[in-house]
Amino acid sequence: MAINYEGRVAVITGAGAGLGRSHALFLAKHGAKIVVNDLGGTVEGKGGSNSAADAVVKEIRDADGIAVANYDSVADEQSAKNIIQTALNEYGKIDILVNNAGNNIENSFRKMSMDDFRAVVDVHLMGAVYCTQAAWQPMIDQGYGRVIMTTSAAGLYGGHGLSNYAAAKIAMVGLMNSLVLEGRKRGITVNAIAPMAMTRMSKDAMDDKTGPLLKPEFVTSIVALLAAEDHKGSGDIIATGAGYYSKIGIVEGAGVYFDSDAPPSPDAIAERFEEICDLTAARPFPDAFAAVADAMRNVLRNLKSK
Repeated sequence: MAINYEGRVAVITGAGAGLGRSHALFLAKHGAKIVVNDLGGTVEGKGGSNSAADAVVKEIRDADGIAVANYDSVADEQSAKNIIQTALNEYGKIDILVNNAGNNIENSFRKMSMDDFRAVVDVHLMGAVYCTQAAWQPMIDQGYGRVIMTTSAAGLYGGHGLSNYAAAKIAMVGLMNSLVLEGRKRGITVNAIAPMAMTRMSKDAMDDKTGPLLKPEFVTSIVALLAAEDHKGSGDIIATGAGYYSKIGIVEGAGVYFDSDAPPSPDAIAERFEEICDLTAARPFPDAFAAVADAMRNVLRNLKSK
């Protein structure tokens, strides 16, 4: 597969530094026209400045690439629409959307204010919702689109002091799973990455040994593949960092069926709880309907065998 984005238009949110900057530089180098979006605020999402987005645009143009800056916040619906509209106004379309913008406000759940909880959800989850919905109809109209969500190990597995961040990140997976189904026959793929990289948001959690290994460019390599026209896969969550790439799956175990016409007692469930939690024969499902249908088939099969 020859990675080439000639004629393609990409919007990358939070592209003024770190992962977003790396994505923007790579896609531009390989022919894409870029909207570099960045509010220019702090890690907590406070304040704003044009300098971050402008600096990346200059880098791209100095390398003979094509890019424009946008300074809108993804956390506001109209501002997020303006981000996508910038692509439509400047280039006439949008082909690739990388939902990368993020913020982080850490605190234990019992001490976290609801304002701080909402502030993180508004950027990560609602920012992805607003931007993707604004890009969705143009992608449908042209019969083509590549959408990439940025989830996190914190969302998939939890993280102490990260309840707001984790809730937003796992919600992005649910959003992806539904959009995969809606985009399937319209030429639109939707995938997610769970990156490990040294950025403004993560540097405090890195040590001197691991930090230098976690270059954003390693993450950009998988983003570049997921954004490519020839890559048709959709609905994948890829963990990535420092040269490591692995698919993350949401699976369901074989389960247990109780031979009774009445609901089992809690004690009966407790006796077989280890078996219920056994993932040895776990398998994925393409959607919620398939999961429910499989469960009901097994229920009916169990009844017929009695």
